Amino acid sequence: MAVEATTLSDDEVREALRLVIDPELGYNIVDLGLVYEVSVSDGGVVQIMMTTTTRGCPATNYLKEGARDAAWSVPGVEFVDVSLTYEPPWTPRMMSEEAKQHLGIGGDGDW
Repeated sequence: MAVEATTLSDDEVREALRLVIDPELGYNIVDLGLVYEVSVSDGGVVQIMMTTTTRGCPATNYLKEGARDAAWSVPGVEFVDVSLTYEPPWTPRMMSEEAKQHLGIGGDGDW
């Protein structure tokens, strides 16, 4: 019996991360701009670099664990490493247009 190789992509993992909802803002962490980087290496190793809206955010562990669990749900993932950074600092400008609309933020205001 032949084993079929699957190709795991950064986009598949990023899409799974959309299931993680920030409990304070009520929107997914990808469109909020909290996910800075997703990379998939050989063997199904996933590295996620993310941030929170502020240092000391009370939801930090919830968001990191949610990102880890969401990535693990993607077929072919064998290991997940979620790292937190505050460089660059998060700003509302990092949000998608959809997230801004959801939160009632219009234009490219001066935040």
